[in-house]
Amino acid sequence: MFKVGCCWLYAISKYGYPPSFDDTVQALRDMKALGFKYVELEGVGEDNLREIYNRKRELKALCDDLELSVENFCPVLSDVVSLDEQKRKHAISLFEMACEFANYFGCSTIQTDSFTPPIEFEGPAPYKQMVDFGIQFKVKVHPEFSWERQWDVLVDTFRRLAQMAQDANLKFCLEPRVGEMISNTDAAMRLFDHVGHDNLGFVLDTGHLHAQKEILPLSVEKLGKRIFYVHLSDNDGRTNEHLGLGKGTIDFEGVFVALKKHGFEGMVALDIGRIPNLDEEVRASKEKLISLLESLTIPYDA
Repeated sequence: MFKVGCCWLYAISKYGYPPSFDDTVQALRDMKALGFKYVELEGVGEDNLREIYNRKRELKALCDDLELSVENFCPVLSDVVSLDEQKRKHAISLFEMACEFANYFGCSTIQTDSFTPPIEFEGPAPYKQMVDFGIQFKVKVHPEFSWERQWDVLVDTFRRLAQMAQDANLKFCLEPRVGEMISNTDAAMRLFDHVGHDNLGFVLDTGHLHAQKEILPLSVEKLGKRIFYVHLSDNDGRTNEHLGLGKGTIDFEGVFVALKKHGFEGMVALDIGRIPNLDEEVRASKEKLISLLESLTIPYDA
């Protein structure tokens, strides 16, 4: 069963990064008003994560009242891949708190990113203040930086996080994103091979992977059962914009035929943001998504 949901990019686009607690409450109300039943939440950095953790009863009562099911939680903790061991240990301890939060809401998955490597960006840096699309990178790599050391940290960290999530009865998924250390399908597959933990899976993000010039149905074929969650947005393949469905060149039918072939079950969430007329585009995209699922005889709940 596909669960049609709404991603947290909607809240970020309307209320900032991260939204205040009051704006988080309003964003959930907005999602309900758009007709969604399934949603995700994020905790961005330690302060925001602690605030929503400490007020989780208020949020859970609101979700229950609105009949919203929080299917995915994403703690954004970039230090989980830091080369500084003390920073990394602290971030991993915060991930344990995030697992407890996700369990409290009855989530199916807990998600993270691979974040940007510790190199110097001369000018714009990806995701520094907000979810950025279509920026150009100019970088300096420090002479002492070792990719081999960074890779070892990535592998060790994601093996540990996968086990922590499994201990909490959660699926652990990583989202490949433009400009980050794991940015495409084949990097994700290489990471899985090295981590060697069955509880590691991935977010298939159509917007990011299309901007990486991926053939998306082939990405589904490669990842197969390792796809735990799907983010849906459109773009023209030149930037990682997250537009409404049909506003770009993505072959969504091919994506869903491949997902159906591999028996995907879970949330397919609209990851649309940083655009004008946001509510209108999200509403129209939801209608297009449901129409496509029905045409392909894919069971769904919305």
